[in-house]
Amino acid sequence: MKRRYFGTDGIRGQSNIFPMTPDLAMRVGIAVGTIFRRGNHRHRVVIGKDTRLSGYMLENAMVAGFTAAGVDAFVLGPIPTPAVAMLTRSLRCDIGVMISASHNPYEDNGIKLFGPDGYKLSDDIEMQIEDLMEKDLHTQLAKSDDIGRAKRIDGVHDRYIEHAKRTLPRDVTLQGLRVAIDCANGAAYKVAPAVLWELGADVVTIGNEPNGININLNCGSTSPVALQKKVDEVRADIGIALDGDADRVIIVDENGTMVDGDQLMAVIAETWAENQQLRGNGIVATVMSNLGLERFLEGKGMGLARTKVGDRYVVEHMRQHNFNVGGEQSGHIVLSDYGTTGDGLVAALQILAAVKRTGKTVSEVCRRFEPVPQLLRNVRISGGKPLEDLQVQQAIADAEAELAKSGRLVIRPSGTEPLIRVMAEGDDRAQIERIVNELIGTISGVRTAA
Repeated sequence: MKRRYFGTDGIRGQSNIFPMTPDLAMRVGIAVGTIFRRGNHRHRVVIGKDTRLSGYMLENAMVAGFTAAGVDAFVLGPIPTPAVAMLTRSLRCDIGVMISASHNPYEDNGIKLFGPDGYKLSDDIEMQIEDLMEKDLHTQLAKSDDIGRAKRIDGVHDRYIEHAKRTLPRDVTLQGLRVAIDCANGAAYKVAPAVLWELGADVVTIGNEPNGININLNCGSTSPVALQKKVDEVRADIGIALDGDADRVIIVDENGTMVDGDQLMAVIAETWAENQQLRGNGIVATVMSNLGLERFLEGKGMGLARTKVGDRYVVEHMRQHNFNVGGEQSGHIVLSDYGTTGDGLVAALQILAAVKRTGKTVSEVCRRFEPVPQLLRNVRISGGKPLEDLQVQQAIADAEAELAKSGRLVIRPSGTEPLIRVMAEGDDRAQIERIVNELIGTISGVRTAA
């Protein structure tokens, strides 16, 4: 059955335009509150958000929906996504909600949902929610004396700060390190600098003045230029760039060179393997991770399990096969010893621990392998199903045959935008560029019925 609302990471869209309207947010609250209203106890939901202007609107709409369904709402205000997942468990809530569109511009917003165990919901539960949202929700409303209460919760920042600090190995402090951090004018603008400072670092912070419309704007993990300049300006040992909801991270070394999630996973996997902390004898990543990472792990006697794109699918595979390190090239790093979802700050602390323990520079620590040339381009579509066109399918088959064992080809529709993503990688850069350009041309030239 086709999903109408949920994509690869919850529900997402442009604010005040379907599906990201207050009406739909309230319906989500009622539907989710109904499904997770189990047993005779007072049911509770925690609701966090990032710093987008539309967060106020959607937060209030969701509070209305949950309380109408008989669920008490604990409102957290701006706080990182991993903190919401953690607090869902620690406060013994039935559901957790993060209102965020992650790395997208402020015009967008989204709704991410966590179960009582702190993990993102399965496809099956999301389909149950969609089915219920399509029905008459008036029959699901609580009786007058069962309506939920809502209140803001104080001290949640302190809880997350202490949680993050405890993930740094006990024998490591950050004293002597100058750390530049870009908070993307997002959800971690208060907590991330506090964690680093309390652990002993000399902290230089940018992207910590949110105004509702500057989240991810020329800052953060998707736009690290500002951080690269700041690292050079203050001669920092390392730069840390988070995204709007702080569930992903990109590192900048002391030379201003960007380090992506694949390299970070390689560092953590090798370090944890040496410390006998790594489970699964490898890591879990998506089909988008670089072939160089796979070859590096194989050379170290470890494996790489691949999933489809979305950190939710990475986590599902980790749980099913007992891995404790996984993530995405984009910087979603999931360390299940410490959390149930991607946590940019906690991942950065593991890199800082490796730097301190080895006494080496960030550039030496974080360059574990030479990436295979990789090219990703997007094709914007207005409707139809171009990937089902026979001409496109033949072009894809020809490209896969040409690459054979020397590279990989990944073509998929975006789960959050009206795009088709075309990625190819291999040892011959010119060949990769030609293949991608030819496929882009074929897909763009196909006319399909909307």
